[in-house]
Amino acid sequence: MKPKKWSLALQWILTVIMAFISLFPLYLVLINAFKTHAEIVANPVAFPIEVYWQNFTTAWKTADFGHGFLNSLRLVSVTALIVLVASLPAGYVLGMRKFRGNRIVQIYFLMAMTVPVQLFLFPLYAALSKLGLIGNVYAVCFIIAAINMPLSVMLMRTFFMRIPVTIEEAARLDGASTSQLLRYVIIPMVRPGIITVAVLVVLNAWNEYLISSTFLQGNENFTVTLGYLSLNGGSVTHDQGMKMAGALIIIVPILIFFLSLQKYFVDGMTNGAVKE
Repeated sequence: MKPKKWSLALQWILTVIMAFISLFPLYLVLINAFKTHAEIVANPVAFPIEVYWQNFTTAWKTADFGHGFLNSLRLVSVTALIVLVASLPAGYVLGMRKFRGNRIVQIYFLMAMTVPVQLFLFPLYAALSKLGLIGNVYAVCFIIAAINMPLSVMLMRTFFMRIPVTIEEAARLDGASTSQLLRYVIIPMVRPGIITVAVLVVLNAWNEYLISSTFLQGNENFTVTLGYLSLNGGSVTHDQGMKMAGALIIIVPILIFFLSLQKYFVDGMTNGAVKE
């Protein structure tokens, strides 16, 4: 019994340490967002003496978060839609169809996940520049969707692999076409996978910086992430309270989104683990 108790105690200690490491930066952002710059410099880990709401209004106006949130919502929603529309049929074919070259296609997607996106920045910029799409949010959606596509396809494939072949055969015997089979039988059964892929893509698109900063030029095209960078310039450069308020404005929406779908996300990740 003693080894088990020591093992359990060690697990709890490691859990507490990891939780502290993960939550402490959020704690600093939360408490310092309501403090003046002088209070933060004096003691950054102390609670605010008085709530200073002006940090949020200053950050919102300086970073132009109104346009930023609109652009981010367009970027996130369209990117997630593109990925789901493409990864669903691709995952279905790879997971439930046996064809010559199936393994080669899977290897291709696995290799695509290891290629750094930096290799494609110059050719992509040249192509979008010639097409006049620099600063176009929807063009950037396709780029970010392509980056997320390999992982999304392979994840959807694992969910489709869990569906018994007998279900598809029974639907075929009842006269269901491929579109009816997907719409009414298969897709409802892989709903956890759809939610998992959507959450991953939304998180990646919301936090994306490299692609957005390269192709979304012009303040009117900035996402919230790019708008936050504008807080590092001008007369408010050293106002740490305002910067923390801006960070909190960006964090809260995506944190609420993730926590609201956390149950489905965790279930999807565990259900998607399939042995071949």
